Amino acid sequence: MTTSLHIHRIAFVQAGWHADLLDGARDAFQTRMTELGVPADRIHHFDVPGAFEIPLFARRLAKSGQYDAIVGAALVVNGGIYRHEFVAQAVVDGLMRVQLDTDVPVFSMSLTPHHFHSHDEHYGFFDGHLRHKGREVADACVGMLLALANAGSPTPTKESLT
Repeated sequence: MTTSLHIHRIAFVQAGWHADLLDGARDAFQTRMTELGVPADRIHHFDVPGAFEIPLFARRLAKSGQYDAIVGAALVVNGGIYRHEFVAQAVVDGLMRVQLDTDVPVFSMSLTPHHFHSHDEHYGFFDGHLRHKGREVADACVGMLLALANAGSPTPTKESLT
């Protein structure tokens, strides 16, 4: 499937924690978007310190009017204290709020595994899983932009719809 949407820019905002795993998700997202007909130069990548910082950064990007959609990517793991569930929920809630307040589609690829250890077996599993999620969020992003265009939404522009 390819898209005939004219997409100005897509932002991919990535948390710094577990960047080695999230880089694979970002690369898979980029590859899938290209397969769907979105030129690579239309996708802008941004790094923020952690997951908790993604909603504010996404809000600034959305309010700039320069992005048709924003993806937030993080891996929030249980570090032995209860904090991870709070952070994960705050990120998802924040991203939803950005989306509803700005009318710019925002997608969460913020994952919170029950058990994560950085040994080879878990690392390999989560590397593959995050790459899969990168492709899925690309499909969701293009699907939503097409749905909004068909609904007459002002974002994205429909200049090249055929």
